[in-house]
Amino acid sequence: MTSGPVDATKPKRAASVFDVARAAGVSHQTVSRVLNDHSSVRPATRQKVLTAMGELNYRPNLAARALSSKRSRTLGVLSTASGEYGPSSSIIAITEAARTRGYTTIVEQTDGFDVASIEEALGNLASLNVEGIVAVAPQTPLLEVLGSMTSGIPFVTLQTWTTDGGVDLAEDQLEGARVATAHLLDLGHVDIVHLAGPGDWIDATSRLRGFRIEMESRGLTPRHVDARDWSPEAGYVAAAAIFESNATAVFCANDQTALGVLHAAHDTGVSVPEQLSVVGFDDIPEAAHFWPPLTTVRQHFAATGAQCVARLLDGAQGAADVLPELIVRASTRRV
Repeated sequence: MTSGPVDATKPKRAASVFDVARAAGVSHQTVSRVLNDHSSVRPATRQKVLTAMGELNYRPNLAARALSSKRSRTLGVLSTASGEYGPSSSIIAITEAARTRGYTTIVEQTDGFDVASIEEALGNLASLNVEGIVAVAPQTPLLEVLGSMTSGIPFVTLQTWTTDGGVDLAEDQLEGARVATAHLLDLGHVDIVHLAGPGDWIDATSRLRGFRIEMESRGLTPRHVDARDWSPEAGYVAAAAIFESNATAVFCANDQTALGVLHAAHDTGVSVPEQLSVVGFDDIPEAAHFWPPLTTVRQHFAATGAQCVARLLDGAQGAADVLPELIVRASTRRV
């Protein structure tokens, strides 16, 4: 009896723990200890195993490892925002930082104002045996539910909010707003309006507070206009009230609303920055290509994400805020 030709297109069997053990000349138990980062493995042996894994292109079975080690090496990311630049960038940064530590991430979306939805999302993450949770959730109700969580899962938040149950690690939104406002004041502007973000977002209220503090510290009365959301359309609609206020400068709560203000200024014949200086917040990639290029406050999402994962996995408390950075471009000028 003869066999048929070998099918070269048939995928090869993935390497197993036993294949790695044979290639490294160790027991499969030793390979398991290396996978679980056990301290009893000698450095030379660990290196032999890691080398064999690389040569065999070995990929560990995460489900099996979770069952044997009682650790999932998985982090949960709880998010309520969909599409906004800041939260989306934070989630990407957290995922990348977790990957460098050998962890995968599971993102659970929820309604930040619906307690039942929040509790369901937390339950889903708990059922997947996540080792920690990162909250990229700027609404107060979600953070309150998270703070009262009794599952014992450690968590950190990316909002400027503190609790005895978790670690608060965020860009300092208040300080960023003060820096933006101080820039306009130092240019000689005194008639400044803040275009505030949605009042139910913690970041928006922190930026509004920072604006007020800086204005009042110079003996000036703070004025603000509310945007219904974070979009350019909201900035465009709100611009009419800004122009009517006779302000010479506006600090916008984010770059997208600033884009709407720039568009409205163009349509109504308001010259930027000759008649109105405009500052944004976030430094989205397009901000340098607005016309005129937008002065804004840059947030360091990658650094915040990396620190967040480190704090969560290493158990450190009292993380310092990451300070935003003012980026000066052509949309502001001295009075």
